[in-house]
Amino acid sequence: MSEHEESQAVEPGSEGGSRHVRVVLVDDHRMFRTGVQAEIGRTDVTGVEVVGEAADVDQAVTVITATRPEVVLLDVHLPGGGGVEVLRRCASLMSAAENPVRFLALSVSDAAEDVIGVIRGGARGYVTKTITGTDLVNSVFRVQDGDAVFSPRLAGFVLDAFASTDAPPVDEDLDRLTQREREVLRLIARGYAYKEIAKQLFISVKTVESHVSAVLRKLQLSNRHELTRWATARRLV
Repeated sequence: MSEHEESQAVEPGSEGGSRHVRVVLVDDHRMFRTGVQAEIGRTDVTGVEVVGEAADVDQAVTVITATRPEVVLLDVHLPGGGGVEVLRRCASLMSAAENPVRFLALSVSDAAEDVIGVIRGGARGYVTKTITGTDLVNSVFRVQDGDAVFSPRLAGFVLDAFASTDAPPVDEDLDRLTQREREVLRLIARGYAYKEIAKQLFISVKTVESHVSAVLRKLQLSNRHELTRWATARRLV
């Protein structure tokens, strides 16, 4: 996301007096968590205090319940059920009358189904990992205030999804896949090689192969060419 896409964000501390927000960072890549912590975790500069970290769904629920942060930065793809599962298990914290916990999705994925899934689950916004540190801090404060934060393109997905009062039809085949399997499926359909997928998702080639095998089995497809046609027909590419 470019700086212009978040141009309406308010600079931290610019509304008179210093501001402070407690954040939990949920992502299954330790190096990414470390980088975000270094970027936004200096409370003397940004007013953002990282009070906890988690690498999977169970850890996330435990840490969020224990610390009750104002904002959770949540990755979409996590071991144990993904960001949607974290949202489901923290629903009571999001709806608390006092000091509700608000969620901002922070993911490498810009796929419509990922964006819509976490927003339906209760997240207040969705930004991709290309966002700048300054814009991320501003987004955290906006979510703390109750605003919804999206890049323009991702906001379009949400507007389209909620434009009709009728719920979209459920794709039972797609629902059989985990969040990670959907990500691998989409990259395969885009023509990525296994090594490229492994590099992009920070997993091994062997793990990519296992995910592809699982997708083919669940969808009852024979090869990646059939998989590509299946994904294209559903506009997942």
